Amino acid sequence: METVQGIGGIFFRAKDPAALTAWYKTHLGINPAPTDMEMQPWVASEGVTVFAPFGDDTDYFEADKAFMLNFRVANLDAMVSQLRAADIEISHEMTMDGVGRFARIHDPEGNPIELWEPAS
Repeated sequence: METVQGIGGIFFRAKDPAALTAWYKTHLGINPAPTDMEMQPWVASEGVTVFAPFGDDTDYFEADKAFMLNFRVANLDAMVSQLRAADIEISHEMTMDGVGRFARIHDPEGNPIELWEPAS
């Protein structure tokens, strides 16, 4: 059986795509989608990607949001410090034994983003 190899992109609607693209580049280091052959796309490091549909009654993230992004990070403490220095609110800091550490932020349009430092 042929299977997919990973996520090739995440596409979602935004009120101000240019501003949101700049926010993700500035605060999370995600390069914008290339519009020509000279631009470097974001290349994720190899690692676990979790694909997990949640029930529509989940309280894991806001009920008015259809999705939550989850990004792997190498050093959650450093990332959280960097984001706090940029006045980005951090919430839902927690540790799950055997899974890793988590923290939550929201982009300027209110989309939830979970940052995950996998257990080593």
